[in-house]
Amino acid sequence: MINTIIFDFGDIFINLDKEATIKGLKELGLSEWNEDLNQLNLQFEKGEVSEENFLMGIQRHIPTACIDEISSAWNAILLDFPLYRLEFLQKLSKKYRLFLLSNTDAIHIETFEQETGISFYSDFYQCFEKVYFSFEMGMRKPDAEIFNYLIQKHDLSVKKTLFVDDKKENTDTALSLGFHIWNLQVGQEDVVQLFSKKDLQL
Repeated sequence: MINTIIFDFGDIFINLDKEATIKGLKELGLSEWNEDLNQLNLQFEKGEVSEENFLMGIQRHIPTACIDEISSAWNAILLDFPLYRLEFLQKLSKKYRLFLLSNTDAIHIETFEQETGISFYSDFYQCFEKVYFSFEMGMRKPDAEIFNYLIQKHDLSVKKTLFVDDKKENTDTALSLGFHIWNLQVGQEDVVQLFSKKDLQL
């Protein structure tokens, strides 16, 4: 029986528009999202680049855009966080050990907290035994080290732990380590349908 659940954040709890940021940057003059920008983003998600240097790194590809415009485009990915998901999570937290494990960056988390307000995001964070953001850890999914860190830090039994994420590369790593997984299909499934998943031993 599962007694622990590790959740991703984006498109599991908070809705995302993954095309909005690229669209916004292109409207500012970006020709394409290239490998240089991809590596910059990966470094930012691991906390290896400061917020200022990250935004300036993008600006080098769009010299006509100001930092505020780039920041706005970067945050365009963030949509709403439906209250019913928080209420579901609060009920879940009474029965299971819960953890949040998100590949994210300082800008997105700061914006999320500003837009939802301290009451909401505090209620959200309090559902978890521990909240883990990649930019604070210096690690990111799908690397096995980030999962192994949680296993060792919290003495988790992978056979009793479910990992929920919308990216298959992340759930594939978790599966290879022995976790139960749910590769949630965005737009077709919702996290609140957890107990209707017949293949999970909840």
